[in-house]
Amino acid sequence: MCGFLGCVVTEEKCEGLVNFALDMIEHRGPDHSSFSFEKLDEKFIYLGHARLSIIDLSEQAVQPFESSCRRYSLIFNGEIYNYKELKSELQKLGYAFRTESDTEVLLTALVHWGVEVLPRLIGMFSFVFFDRVEKKLTLARDAFGIKPFFYASKDNDLYFASELRPLLHLREESPKPNFQRAYDYLVHGDYDSSEDSFIEGVRHIPPAHYFTFDLKVGVASRPTRWWQPDLTKTSSLSFDQAVEKLRGLFLDSVKLHLRSDVPLGVALSGGIDSSAVVSAVRYLQPNMPLNTFSYIASDKSISEERWVDIVNEDMRANGHKVIANEREMQADLDNMLLKQGEPFGSTSIYAQYRVFKLAKDSGVTVTLDGQGADELLAGYSGYPGYRLLSLIESEGWLAAHRYAKRWARSPGRSYLLAWQYLGRIRLPDRLYALVRKKMGRDFQPPWLNTEYLGQNCVRFTEARAPMSDQNRGQRVKEALVNSLMQRGLPSLLRHGDRNSMAFSIESRVPFLTIPLAEFLLSLPEHYLISEDGVTKHVFREAMRGIVPDSHLDRKDKIGFATPESTWLHSMADVIKDWIDQAPDIAFMNKGALLQEFDEVMEGKRPFDGRVWRWVNYLRWCSLMGIK
Repeated sequence: MCGFLGCVVTEEKCEGLVNFALDMIEHRGPDHSSFSFEKLDEKFIYLGHARLSIIDLSEQAVQPFESSCRRYSLIFNGEIYNYKELKSELQKLGYAFRTESDTEVLLTALVHWGVEVLPRLIGMFSFVFFDRVEKKLTLARDAFGIKPFFYASKDNDLYFASELRPLLHLREESPKPNFQRAYDYLVHGDYDSSEDSFIEGVRHIPPAHYFTFDLKVGVASRPTRWWQPDLTKTSSLSFDQAVEKLRGLFLDSVKLHLRSDVPLGVALSGGIDSSAVVSAVRYLQPNMPLNTFSYIASDKSISEERWVDIVNEDMRANGHKVIANEREMQADLDNMLLKQGEPFGSTSIYAQYRVFKLAKDSGVTVTLDGQGADELLAGYSGYPGYRLLSLIESEGWLAAHRYAKRWARSPGRSYLLAWQYLGRIRLPDRLYALVRKKMGRDFQPPWLNTEYLGQNCVRFTEARAPMSDQNRGQRVKEALVNSLMQRGLPSLLRHGDRNSMAFSIESRVPFLTIPLAEFLLSLPEHYLISEDGVTKHVFREAMRGIVPDSHLDRKDKIGFATPESTWLHSMADVIKDWIDQAPDIAFMNKGALLQEFDEVMEGKRPFDGRVWRWVNYLRWCSLMGIK
């Protein structure tokens, strides 16, 4: 786990500039930092790397990593968990290795197979691969976007980095806001769902994409997708057969994710997913010292402590817990915002931030957690609107009616709510916008200068998940793919990456492998969600005998919940100061925003996520110098 940066430019950069940019990502790699520099034809090429040593701790494995022939160089952030298997295969083909690192295996695999190897990699990665003979860079990102990759191109120059701030520093330009991303976030809470970042001209490589940069002509290709979830493949396995196969796939994945030369632990929330990871580790390693790290809400009504304690006791784990409050969050907010790099969704991200700090303070360098399970196994509330639509398309309205009645029996649900979920996804855009406005979610709120935004081509709509006729009868799986690759998981993975790296922790996510994803997305929907609306149906049964039944049978998971309303109400005066002191943003009306904020604090308007987004965005603008 590391961080990297670099550029291919027509004018030479000073060494101090590059070193200062590397200092900005020291938290991603505190064990070694360096950069290479060379001139090829008329281009100056800089490749910088900050290393967090996880596999092969020797100096031989530092980056930028060069091939023995000096033709190829690689900077790489992440881990290739099946590197030993790939290494063995490459050795049989005649390749020799001088290190025990996964970095050298990745470089050699790219030399031999090129980008065709990408679907075979089990891991998380972003990398830049430089071929001096071909005069070409290949830049790639893993299948799910677990590891970040920002880039910007201008006038035949290319800049890239693991985080936003060092890229902006290398580019030596004042950052300007991306108006569409600002609108999407502030009004709809939508972020990290497209190629665009919050900064104009800076983009993400999308998950499962790569592109090349040709030094001879100074041109970058369009990003090319190297893997796509395929919904046309449907498994013929019986439910019991699927249970057995899933059990094996998940245990194999956890086993690979345990490969580490440094201390390892598990982030434990108390829900099925993280509890399954803890339990699988204990199942695979009966005598391994096992440390878990948990956030415990001070509000008992949203606390998961009881569930955390059950797992720790049953799995003989050493549990570490942290409780956070609004004063601590206020003190940490600026640092967390800078580490996140961009605005984010809610105060629950602070709970995660503190869990990784706890792991760091406990001497652990690698953690595993359950991220991605909800998006592969139809978690949360079970995607009820999409499941109803699948049933209507495949079995008719009566089947949907019966399912809605069964779904409503679980806590926090109702028959009417099920149909409201369906209405949300089927309403035409105009009617959807009208309904949202009636609910207090105006698409053009008075605290936005919509005339200014309109002049800058902002679309005043909410991006809704597309639906294809070829996916009739499997709308849940269609929605899962959207959650995996666009709106949903990408933001959660960003939070996890930046929060863990803020404390030089490598966070691993064993649910997110191509074999697991392809298998789960091939299953019939009623394997994922039972006929009674129980989420993660096949996984719950696959974990019988490994995970405590108390967790497999629970239906009331809370998640990393913080008392956001209480926290922000207690910070009202501070928040007003932050809003008042923030730079004047051309597309925001501070007066109208402060008036609405006062109305929310006085109970005249409902409290919702937009309050946090105001705070987050304006504070971010202040810290980043955006006007």
